[in-house]
Amino acid sequence: MKILVLGRSGQVGSALLPVLAPLGQVTAVDHGEINLANPDSIRAGLKTERPGVIVNAAAYTAVDKAEDERDLAFAINGTGPGILAEEARKLGALLVHYSTDYVYDGEKTGKYVESDRAAPLGVYGESKLAGDLAIAQSGCRHLIFRTSWVYSPGGSNFLLTMLRLARERPELRVVDDQRGAPTSAAAIATATAQALAKKDPPPGLYHMTAAGETTWHGFAVAILKEARLDVPVRAIRSEEYATRAARPKNSVLDNARLKAAFGVSLAHWRDALPAVMASIH
Repeated sequence: MKILVLGRSGQVGSALLPVLAPLGQVTAVDHGEINLANPDSIRAGLKTERPGVIVNAAAYTAVDKAEDERDLAFAINGTGPGILAEEARKLGALLVHYSTDYVYDGEKTGKYVESDRAAPLGVYGESKLAGDLAIAQSGCRHLIFRTSWVYSPGGSNFLLTMLRLARERPELRVVDDQRGAPTSAAAIATATAQALAKKDPPPGLYHMTAAGETTWHGFAVAILKEARLDVPVRAIRSEEYATRAARPKNSVLDNARLKAAFGVSLAHWRDALPAVMASIH
């Protein structure tokens, strides 16, 4: 199996490399080699590599900045994945793509399932949904894994931000009315490898998040407890923490379809946290 990974240095991309290696020949690139904002770069890169599996772990993820960079967000998250899908179809390749809980408006009281209506609250979610739809409509074989609240030992994420702020401030103020499942990049990568190891994986859209749920406040408290940092964390409402883009109040996704199709289920978010924190340098 010849596997091409886009987004080599990102949170999920870097976690994918060691777990995909046993499945075949892995080539990993960053935007300097294949730029999702540049259709010609995508086509040329795939013509050169001719992979059997394309794993797109590259994305525009600056949620607030996207409100002011709509064209760039849509180029990378919407148009680019659509072109990847077109090229995958020509090659007869399988395209694996990562989506986000931010395609939902958060108004549902229970867990979101794959058939629920997407209604993004901001440009980031809109751009990611555009990519999902472009892939689904392309006719290529595809797996879209929709995940949430991704964190890892590197990059830019909530975990590292909380650790930094806890060392700089006497008190943290964290939103307690947005619910979701913090999901480690390592767990996403492992689950992806397990799905790809299945012969003739059933194509389509799947939710892929850690088990359990919490709020950003609950996640922050767990992080500081694991780090043994005695800093108070005050719960606040979303309205008290103004952001450029609105966030869904409910980001909890149902993973039953993933388990039914692949026999894959991710561990509880609390169980995954210690290993990630232990690997922070």
